[in-house]
Amino acid sequence: MARDPRYDVLFEPLEIGPVVTRNRFYQVPHCNGLGYRDPTANAWLRKTKAEGGWGVVCTEQVEIHHTSDINPFIELRLWDDSDIPMLARIADKIHEHEALAGIELAYNGLNGPNFYGREVPMAPTAFPIASFTYDPVSARTMDLEDIRNLRRWHKAAALRGKQAGYDIVYLYAGHALGFFHHFLSRRYNFRSDCYGGTLENRARILKEILIETKEAVGDTCAVPCRLSISELMGSAGLEKAETEDLVGLLAELPDLWDFCLAGWENDSQTSRFAEEGFQEEHLDGLKQLTTRPVVGVGRYTSPDRMASLVRSGKLDLIGCARPSIADPFLPAKVERGDVDDIRECIGCNICVSGDFTMSPIRCTQNPTMGEEWRKGWHPEYIRKRESDKPVLLVGAGPAGLEAAQALGKRRYEVTLAEATRELGGRVSRECKLPGLEAWSRVRDYRVQQLHKLPNVEVYLESELDANFLLEGEFPRIAIATGSRWRRDGVGHQWTTPIAMAPGTRIATPDDLMDGNFPDGKSVLVWDDDHYYMAGVLAEALRRRGCSVNYVTPATEVSSWTKNTMEQFEIHKRLLTMGVKIHLSKNLMSVDEDHAVLSCMFTGAEARLATDVTALVTSRSPVNELYDELRARSEEWADAGIESVAVFGDAEAPATIAHAVYAGRRYAEELDAPPIGDAVPFKRELAELAPLV
Repeated sequence: MARDPRYDVLFEPLEIGPVVTRNRFYQVPHCNGLGYRDPTANAWLRKTKAEGGWGVVCTEQVEIHHTSDINPFIELRLWDDSDIPMLARIADKIHEHEALAGIELAYNGLNGPNFYGREVPMAPTAFPIASFTYDPVSARTMDLEDIRNLRRWHKAAALRGKQAGYDIVYLYAGHALGFFHHFLSRRYNFRSDCYGGTLENRARILKEILIETKEAVGDTCAVPCRLSISELMGSAGLEKAETEDLVGLLAELPDLWDFCLAGWENDSQTSRFAEEGFQEEHLDGLKQLTTRPVVGVGRYTSPDRMASLVRSGKLDLIGCARPSIADPFLPAKVERGDVDDIRECIGCNICVSGDFTMSPIRCTQNPTMGEEWRKGWHPEYIRKRESDKPVLLVGAGPAGLEAAQALGKRRYEVTLAEATRELGGRVSRECKLPGLEAWSRVRDYRVQQLHKLPNVEVYLESELDANFLLEGEFPRIAIATGSRWRRDGVGHQWTTPIAMAPGTRIATPDDLMDGNFPDGKSVLVWDDDHYYMAGVLAEALRRRGCSVNYVTPATEVSSWTKNTMEQFEIHKRLLTMGVKIHLSKNLMSVDEDHAVLSCMFTGAEARLATDVTALVTSRSPVNELYDELRARSEEWADAGIESVAVFGDAEAPATIAHAVYAGRRYAEELDAPPIGDAVPFKRELAELAPLV
């Protein structure tokens, strides 16, 4: 297929200072949980983006000096010359596929607690550290010598970035995550010298370092500025009117303006709270203030939306972080006319959770993300089959669908049997809940791929039993039958069933997703899962007119969603909808018309009236078929069965991302040589320093 002409504008080259990008697809800097710990995995991740057609591929933020480290977050470092080879490897891999390599230099300042280096943090004005975790550390006010030192450190880092081979050397003033932003924002800058007060003074250090960076590396490197448009706090913080004035002050100094929102949680909102392009209203008018190229983000997955933004003059380059994670080959698919094959980002922010849990990045849509070097996985290519033996997959949820399409692309003969009338499993059920509509893309992409694979046969309403399988002709059987929500209250808090009186009305998420909503009733939602499900169900119940009490043993609503940066918005929405929230409360027992709660700290008990109790606790694997086959393993040989596997939620319930990954892993490892107890991925080990 050929590229649709309406997308031609996305493939026009563009000058960015002294360099030229081949197209308008711009992978903006984004973190990945790999950083200095896994630099080669980091390099292969960026290399894959370049291979997929992104004209510019940037690093995550790169710490420029040991006096400002952001541990426990694991980012890249450019503290001295010893870090250059690590950064050079990433740039070299990006260049292998003719993309421009960008490096985002960062001095964390007020965001850096310095837990690793144990240096005293510095900021424009002395304040407690502005981290995600209320660290008991304060920064001191920078004096003029500190500012001169910081200018020198930034220049040295820019020169090291150039030496490492980067084409684009960033000044990072975005997301409220570095010293540039802290100087610019009246929320953090209370100085009375030439670096405080007026906007011109607050922008002084940004202007000085812009000039110095261009003088140092601008002959061969573009020097962009990533700038917060607004903190969305009105006059209490940096707001758009000031940003517009700032662009007017510095309009032609940067080679490119990269606009974002502050903080990070505003800039990377989940699809549950923000639609594609949600930042466009904030971008209005900024392009008209400068002749320099402008890049902006908005979780864009539609090439039509992208092309319209460039044609209308709102943006020159389409910035993507999460969409480039979900589909590193998005630009290549647009170019060759395969837009229907784009693996669209669902906006779940499971990628962000890698950074918050200090673990390698993962993606619900793209199970190869972060595994390009560690396991040799590729988002578009997979090795051909190594035998002619067919495979039967039982269960067409996210794990089964991923395994089926991956095995199909390996050219195995695959039969996919699904017990219900619909493909997608838990995805098809959950995407009907409020705010989760975009999650249907997990199912839709894989179903669309299956339609293109003549070697994969799909059977709906096919509930198989062990007798059938032991009479069949499938040497390899894989069970991906998912999980079911428990009805007994067993979860994190209770490892034994909760006391329930006879006649108590209990509902599980499965009941509610089956449509059995108790309209108009009083419902207690017990959240011992701590991810998104209880909050979503509380919202759904309120929409149906129920009186809802949300109860959790945790100190906050949907506690784990802090890792996806939506916990605040979930709590805010429930309050706005009139859900009554009970934190740090244990569910002791349930009766027909009430529940007994106790304080997690004091044990004091209280009764709470309720007609229905919805238990959102944990899930049990639906693995009865697997267990029965295992119990009859002596019959396998006569049936021609060589192996029976279980994976995804049927093995151990977890996130949808875990299920998709499990499906890919089964497909990747089928017919691979056994490795025994060997570590199943590559890793880099620190070189021991010489003993002196």
